[in-house]
Amino acid sequence: MKKSVWESFVLACAFAVSANAFTVSGKVSDEQGKTVSGAAVKLLQKGLETTTDDKGEFTLHQDESADTDALPGASLGRVLPGYISVNNGILSFSQRSSEPVQVQIFDMMGNRLLKETLYGSGSLDLQACVKAQGAYYALVKIGSVQRNIRFTSQGNYGAAFGDKSASVAKALKKTNDTDDLRVIADGFDTLTVKLANLDTNLVLTLTKPEPQYAYGWGLKNDPVPTRGCGKDTRLDYKYRGDKPYIEFKWSKGTRTVRLDIPKNYDKNKPYKLIFGMQCMGGWAGGVQDEGYYGLKPLDTENSAIFVAPEGNGNQAPWGQDDYLLFDELLAYFEGNFCIDSSRVFSTGFSYGSMFSNGLSWNHQDVLRAVAVYETAERNIWLPQRKQMGIGWMGVLGLQDNLCTPTMGRAARDIILELNSEGGKAKNERAQEYGGNGPHVCYDYTTVEERFPVRWCTQNGGHIWDHKDPGQQQSWVPKTTWDFFNKF
Repeated sequence: MKKSVWESFVLACAFAVSANAFTVSGKVSDEQGKTVSGAAVKLLQKGLETTTDDKGEFTLHQDESADTDALPGASLGRVLPGYISVNNGILSFSQRSSEPVQVQIFDMMGNRLLKETLYGSGSLDLQACVKAQGAYYALVKIGSVQRNIRFTSQGNYGAAFGDKSASVAKALKKTNDTDDLRVIADGFDTLTVKLANLDTNLVLTLTKPEPQYAYGWGLKNDPVPTRGCGKDTRLDYKYRGDKPYIEFKWSKGTRTVRLDIPKNYDKNKPYKLIFGMQCMGGWAGGVQDEGYYGLKPLDTENSAIFVAPEGNGNQAPWGQDDYLLFDELLAYFEGNFCIDSSRVFSTGFSYGSMFSNGLSWNHQDVLRAVAVYETAERNIWLPQRKQMGIGWMGVLGLQDNLCTPTMGRAARDIILELNSEGGKAKNERAQEYGGNGPHVCYDYTTVEERFPVRWCTQNGGHIWDHKDPGQQQSWVPKTTWDFFNKF
């Protein structure tokens, strides 16, 4: 965590003033389990420090003494019982080391700004953890109990954490001698943990800092859970046979939305969210029946929630209002399910691909990537383009006489311009299908690594499930699934 945030932590109060004998020992490793030697380990209040040995192990020891200097803010002989509460924007906590307090802070888009595991006693100024004005959520979890705290950068705390049940009361423990343990090693984030018991053995993991970007994420980033994580979801499902759907009420009316949730859905596990957009003349039920363009059968690890909203009922099934529909649907799913907000995808065929392609122009801050089958840069209301990159995969049949190769290449070139410095990727010549053999997919080399572009071509017309000669199964779903898994 950044130093300025950790400096906002203060002792809640109340320490016994006698210095007791204790031994803090532990082992420090990285995320792959490799030991970290030479790391500096320090108890901040006690002033004791050491370094980890070649096995990543350390020991800090103090014999009993008659030191009676009270710490600042301490009350002579007074011991504070355990608790978690929010008062005037200050989150206060006291807890045994075996049951840490987990604190996460999210903005209203579900982007996680802070994730920390805290030990012992202390307090956290929630406002000090955010930089921009606006509304935020703090998710505080202890054991199996958790609460959401909505707050703004100016104050206005809408709820307090608190559970007077016997289970929480039992989980909290009186704290006696506490301290902050800090671990510093080159190439790793500084780790600071709050200890409620100084006679303890710790297993500590250091993490490498993730690059910071103005928007978006690096490849293979950690999941970014939304405010729906930990929430018990109760939806009014309806069924067509065994296929679920909901009637979604949004600002413009009601829209049928087909959806598939993993049967072993875990409310604490962030899931990918994949939208499948229908074509002209199609319907969302058809997208669901085809496994969301063949992607759902490939999700053998049950890692994704699949959604197919019904079009607007007109001959042209997607229009300007449907961009608002997408926003409200995304907010709905992120608020009611545990979604990885850094892995939201959209795909579609024909008019559905043009809608997904349009979203790729102005939703780069919430969409990680799109896969568009037989797309075009026209024939649909299109938003003003933001100068931001996005992952993009296009599939084109070179005999398509509706969304023609000229239209498909034009849509691709717009993305190449957005995804590369100075639009230089437009000058990179992609290999395309040459008239014989299987399909050809080309991955551009001059786009920014975080925003890959894949261009797939084959002999064929206006269909989404192209097949190689002599094959019964389409190559499109597997190629798309592999592309989405780059992120």
